[in-house]
Amino acid sequence: MADALATLELVWPSREYLPGYVAALERGWHADTRRADVASREELEDIARDADAFLEHLVDFEAKGPPVTLPDGSTVPRLPGFVRWMWDGDFCGSIGFRWQPGTTDLPPTCLGHIGYSVVPWKQQRGYATQALRIMLEHPRAMRMSFVELTADLDNAPSQRVITANGGVLVRRFQYPPQHGERNGHQYRIQL
Repeated sequence: MADALATLELVWPSREYLPGYVAALERGWHADTRRADVASREELEDIARDADAFLEHLVDFEAKGPPVTLPDGSTVPRLPGFVRWMWDGDFCGSIGFRWQPGTTDLPPTCLGHIGYSVVPWKQQRGYATQALRIMLEHPRAMRMSFVELTADLDNAPSQRVITANGGVLVRRFQYPPQHGERNGHQYRIQL
C-alpha cells in the first residue's frame, strides 16, 4: 500500500486523463453517490457532446459553469470551485473544493467545502486520506481559517479520512431536504 500511496497524485482534469474518467463512469461510478446512475449517464453525454466544455466546467474559479444538480434533481447556482482527479497511473477518484468568495460560510444546500469519492476498485488504499491532505493546500493558500466537510452517519471510512486530516466533529445534523434528510456528521478542519 505504501508504494501505491507514493504514486498517488492529484491531476487537473484534462484530455490526457479523460479516458480513465470515462471508463470509471462507464463502470457506474460517480462522485455524486446519491445520483450515480443518472449523473454518470449525464456526464458521459456531456463528454460525448463537447469534451473540452465538460473539462472546462470542472475548473471554474469564477462560477461561470452550469447550475449544480442536487440529489433530489433540483438545481442551485454554482459556487467557485474546482475538481482534481486522483491518479496512480489510472483514474482513482475525484476530490473537489468549493467556496464563497470573502467568507467561509456556504449556502445551506452545499454540504461542505471539500467532497471526495474513490472508485470502489481502488478503495481501502489510503487514497482519500492522501487526496484530502493534498487538497487542503488550496484553502490554506487562500488564507481560509477552516474548511467544513460532512459525512453520512454510517460512513465510518469517510469519517476516518476526515479525522486523519485533523477534522473535529462539530455536530450531528440532518441533511436538508434536497440531500434526502438523512443524518450526518459535520466536521471542521482548522487550517
